[in-house]
Amino acid sequence: MYNLFKIAIRNLMRYRRRTLLTASLIAIGVIFVLVFVSVSGSFKNMIIGQITGSMLGDIEIHRKGYVASIDNLPLTLMMNPPQVKKADGAIKTIPDIEAHSPRIKFGGLFSNFTETTNIRLNGVYPDMETKTLPLLTSRIMQGEKAIKKGEIIVPELLARGMKVNVGDMVVVIATNKDGSVNGKQLKVGAILESVTGPGGRDGYVHIEDAMEILRMEEQEISEIAIKLYDFSKLNTVAHRLDADLSSDVKKQDKPVFEVHTWETLSPFYNIARMIDMMTLFIKIMLIAIVLISIMNVMIMAVYERIREIGTIAAIGTLPGKILAMFVIEGFSLGVLGAVVGNVIGLVIVYILDLAKITFNFGRQTGLLLSPALRASDILVVSVIVIIVAVLGSLQPALKASKMEPIAALRHV
Repeated sequence: MYNLFKIAIRNLMRYRRRTLLTASLIAIGVIFVLVFVSVSGSFKNMIIGQITGSMLGDIEIHRKGYVASIDNLPLTLMMNPPQVKKADGAIKTIPDIEAHSPRIKFGGLFSNFTETTNIRLNGVYPDMETKTLPLLTSRIMQGEKAIKKGEIIVPELLARGMKVNVGDMVVVIATNKDGSVNGKQLKVGAILESVTGPGGRDGYVHIEDAMEILRMEEQEISEIAIKLYDFSKLNTVAHRLDADLSSDVKKQDKPVFEVHTWETLSPFYNIARMIDMMTLFIKIMLIAIVLISIMNVMIMAVYERIREIGTIAAIGTLPGKILAMFVIEGFSLGVLGAVVGNVIGLVIVYILDLAKITFNFGRQTGLLLSPALRASDILVVSVIVIIVAVLGSLQPALKASKMEPIAALRHV
């Protein structure tokens, strides 16, 4: 095998220009894929981080049927205290969960004593909410970065439209579960920067203020948001939670709870899927580039070396060794292109990271692009290139191995 490698490398060196051009084309394909994977991956992670870290959380637990009616924020589909206790117990048994936050979500009227408009509000425990949504306070444009009792955090668009500022007094009015109406006067504690997507126009109040507005005698919860230590375990934790909570059923043998990841709650999951599809198509293009390049150079190599093939076959070289020789040439081209492409690709990604490129997402400005490559990304691209290079050399190699020595020696 060592001798076959020596012969294959020697043959590649005989046609240096062709070898260099082919390896360069493969390397360019590898570079393009690696840079695209790193940049698109960074953008995708940025989107997911903004959504889960400032609005939704990684996972949410609701009462069955709540999400289907979430636009109306139904107060009739809230979790009662025993159900909240059951969900809380299931959460505490999973060590991968870093934090969780119960919320009371409701719609109401927001008045500055002159004008009135609609508002969506989240009643939360401040400490639990900020641990679950670590990027929430970064969205606060004015005022203290805290949710205090007796205060309301107003979304930017509503504050601008109603011309309210930090320190102003406003009134929130809501219809309670029994159909009665109640209101509470609150102080504007902060203005919250709006973002694109669900939850982007929601305001925040202390959970005790929410209970008072809704006249709750005992605390009921609309949802429980969850943050994980390791985001890659998203589906694993969601499935475990679902399994742990599925034992709690209604009289009709239907589950009481439903567990949703951010993917089912946000339309931006479709953008993430589009990025994954684009990455797949880019990899397919890389396969096509490598396949065509290798097949072209190997077909030319076989055509130009017909008499040489006839000679080595005539002196007793087995067809299998002739086949292996050409396959090794294709393998060597693939390895060379992959190594060069990986090195240059890593350098470009490093330069892009040093450049500190920023972009805007929705109403968020100045988000930092941090392209990075995982070892698995490099390994996958390299393996694809080498396998396709070997496959691309098979057809010409088979042709060479099946040549009749006499006919090959007569070739001019």
